[in-house]
Amino acid sequence: MTVGDFSVLLPVYAGDQPEFFFRAVSSATRQQELSPKQLVVVCDGPVDESISDFLHRASRGEETDVLGHIDVRVVRLKHNMGLANALNIGLAHCSHDIVARVDADDISLPQRFAIQIPLVEGGLGLLGSAIQEFSDDEAEAGLVRSMPTSEEEIRRVISYRSPFAHPSVVYRKSAVEAVGGYEHLQLMEDYLLFARMVAAGVPCGNAPEVLVRYRVGSGAYKRRGGRHMLRSEMRLQKIFRNEGIVSNAQFARNLAIRGGYRLIPTDLRQLLYRGVGKMRWFVSKG
Repeated sequence: MTVGDFSVLLPVYAGDQPEFFFRAVSSATRQQELSPKQLVVVCDGPVDESISDFLHRASRGEETDVLGHIDVRVVRLKHNMGLANALNIGLAHCSHDIVARVDADDISLPQRFAIQIPLVEGGLGLLGSAIQEFSDDEAEAGLVRSMPTSEEEIRRVISYRSPFAHPSVVYRKSAVEAVGGYEHLQLMEDYLLFARMVAAGVPCGNAPEVLVRYRVGSGAYKRRGGRHMLRSEMRLQKIFRNEGIVSNAQFARNLAIRGGYRLIPTDLRQLLYRGVGKMRWFVSKG
């Protein structure tokens, strides 16, 4: 295998906006300094007609102005099966062991894979990066969310928060499969997977550079709360306790703090997220 033998895995569903999808795809393919060998797009149920038509042309080797000359594999699921199932199915179609995750509304910066792929090829099994949030305007200089870079620090914080930003991650397919792949858990599939990988001893880290611009939509903070998210949080913490990822004391702490966060009003949730974030992992830009 030579540098650059990796797949990009990108799920898309009916709620994704075509404009954002096309920007995400081009940013992760032709606009990269180090281009992927393969793009795997999983349509999790029916998608917007313009996206569907684009993918049909792309799978025939067209749309090179957006994608460049890479292998495109489109997996169409008849019904929406949820993110975890879509990603597991997509992974099965990835031809390369190194897989880069991309979301359908975020932007990968041009140097992303040129920085991350050699590090994974050098021995890491799970690697993320810092990300920069923005709302609607791509030119907006928003908050930078820095992640713990050392494996030691990642292992220290994994018990109370995810030390990886899912759309910035590059991992080894074999390492993901070794811990059972993704498991459905609303908005927490990634955290559960990463915790299991870290607990299994997968070498991991985060690049300190901002390599992904992360779109924060108007409903982002609302989606993080509510009784459905509390149930998801409780299930996550029970899995963590049962698998020895957290102690009984950490379990109780997480239910009190993380569980309480799910039930407070949305405006207060946003205020706390940004306030605590600025102290722990955000850096203001602009």
